[in-house]
Amino acid sequence: MLVSAKEMLEKAREGKYAVGQFNINNLEWTKSILLTAQELKSPVILGVSEGAGKYMTGFKTVAAMVEAMIDELKITVPVALHLDHGTYEGCYKCIKAGFSSIMFDGSHYPIEENVEKTKELVKIAHAMGLSLEAEVGSIGGEEDGVVGLGECADPAECKAIADLGIDFLAAGIGNIHGKYPANWPGLRFDVLEKIKEAVGDMPLVLHGGTGIPADMIKKAISLGVAKINVNTECQLSFAEATRAYIEAGKDQQGKGYDPRKLLAPGAEAIKATVKEKMELFGSVGKAE
Repeated sequence: MLVSAKEMLEKAREGKYAVGQFNINNLEWTKSILLTAQELKSPVILGVSEGAGKYMTGFKTVAAMVEAMIDELKITVPVALHLDHGTYEGCYKCIKAGFSSIMFDGSHYPIEENVEKTKELVKIAHAMGLSLEAEVGSIGGEEDGVVGLGECADPAECKAIADLGIDFLAAGIGNIHGKYPANWPGLRFDVLEKIKEAVGDMPLVLHGGTGIPADMIKKAISLGVAKINVNTECQLSFAEATRAYIEAGKDQQGKGYDPRKLLAPGAEAIKATVKEKMELFGSVGKAE
């Protein structure tokens, strides 16, 4: 059974650990993440971008697959199915499709419009028992064609959004999607501290978790980050394992070309990546 992410993130904030959001792109991704969460007794958030949702034929397909997989695999840890960087229209589609959590990314709108749309969506999501994440200050890099320059969030704007009753807040602090460049200056902890002052106990979200050094991750958690998003790192580990399998000629041995065999190394690589991140984030054993 899918759950809202509200309770798991409030527990994480209080316990000084973070719950990982791992984006799913197909059945293999979903299965690997769920099995790892169950093995490690960790709560988990499955993130779905609008592009990934479209690729998997629609949000209804995604929700049905995840619900059935939780049942068939006998998953007992808390699992939230969350729209990642959702548009206004996308949020309504996911609410209707059966997601348990949504993110409305209004960071590219003027703050007044971001407030207006977020306020409306909070009311609807909460009426249906869903948690809602909002964003202030763009996350650097590209997500489904939307390019952010990594502007840091304004603490006053963060407070304006937090006061609407959202459940958790994504605030830009110099983090980016995808690989971090060699000259990346690092996270702006001075900005994070001011945001925490402004929003109080609101669980904060760190997007672009791939490639951030462990010491920065741990410091961010100590300053109120309770949710960390990982996608690129799973993609990279999946690609590397699949490439090694093919370059070793294993796809030409016996029925090595069978997709169940061809995709297995990548699926195992995702499990290893998720395990590593859950251990770093401190969520292992928190669902016991």
